[in-house]
Amino acid sequence: MASGIRDKVAILGMGCSKFGERWDAEPSDLMAEAFEECIADSGIERSQIDAAWLSTAFDSVNVGPSALPLATSLRLGYIPVTHVENMCASGTEAFRGACYAVASGAADFALALGVEKLKDTGYGGLPARSRGVTNDLFAPNVSAPGAFAQLAAGYRGAHGIDRDDLKRAMAHVSVKSHANGARNPKAHLRREISHEQAIDAPMVAEPIGLFDCCGVSDGAACAIVTTPEIAMTLGKTNVVTVKALQLSVSNGEEIGFNSWNGAHFKTTRIAAQRAYEEAGIDDPRKEISATEVHDCFSITELVTMEDLGLADEGQAWKAVLDGRYDADGEMPCQIDGGLKCFGHPIGASGLRMLYEIYLQFHGRAEERQIDSMRYGLTHNLGGHPVQNVCSVAIVGHYDG
Repeated sequence: MASGIRDKVAILGMGCSKFGERWDAEPSDLMAEAFEECIADSGIERSQIDAAWLSTAFDSVNVGPSALPLATSLRLGYIPVTHVENMCASGTEAFRGACYAVASGAADFALALGVEKLKDTGYGGLPARSRGVTNDLFAPNVSAPGAFAQLAAGYRGAHGIDRDDLKRAMAHVSVKSHANGARNPKAHLRREISHEQAIDAPMVAEPIGLFDCCGVSDGAACAIVTTPEIAMTLGKTNVVTVKALQLSVSNGEEIGFNSWNGAHFKTTRIAAQRAYEEAGIDDPRKEISATEVHDCFSITELVTMEDLGLADEGQAWKAVLDGRYDADGEMPCQIDGGLKCFGHPIGASGLRMLYEIYLQFHGRAEERQIDSMRYGLTHNLGGHPVQNVCSVAIVGHYDG
């Protein structure tokens, strides 16, 4: 019977480029920037990498529809290199491929790298996609802000929340993340904002205002994984392992309005429950020390706290206003600034989230450092509330 990959895979090294409007860099430059930090951190040679995974989402406009750009940009050996795309969970999808290769024994060292150059598309938001069902059949006339504004309406309606209360909570999400991002030299947006600025900002899609939206950005992040045993033979003493890695994809039930009320993400609830079981976590509110969740919009982060079981049903907005997820709160969320301050170069975001949690476990987060880390959780959500893909990863110190 399947038992998962808990403690079968160790993160040997990670790297992350500076995120932002990187007009100075090609995708290959961003890949090299993240990889050079990662390979130095890992302590191995490029020639020791057995297999690699590349994640991008809009490959037709910046990187290319195959894995060749990764192999050529990094001058990898003639090894298997696979291109993956799974909407906004693409970065974690690449990480999943690398982890499964190591857990299965197919590779001793595997690389996962995600990159995106969204600024090069010329769009203020996400560009239109021209392949598959995503653009042609699924949502030809739905914008991302419009779809997530409907999530906010569904959440308010399901729980009887006053509009002004929800707006204040959404503003607090953004203010908190901007305060964190201001302390991160790799973030795109590094300026604090006030609650008044967030609440009074121009409206994008009621109730989502300008500061409720994450930005458009360029960036890359990567990881090299191996087994805990190999990591220790290389002299690693503070080994961080994967405790759980789960993926859930909508089957169409939500879009059919069967039993879904529009106030939460079924995929997140399913992926989170599976991840907790795989990691052996009984009480996530007590055992998880920090989270990096998919804050494409402030309402998404707020609702995700409930979907992950980190707030009571219909009560996340109160927990947000109480400061539970602030940098000095019980469970810091987006301690690095999140998508709100990094932007969302889609192929890179999942790995960028893991990078911050990895730094926290190694005590290398500088001003953002959390005092004590037991488990760290990352969460990606791709698509619209009515149909999406969700990934949940949990990492922690090796206790094998």
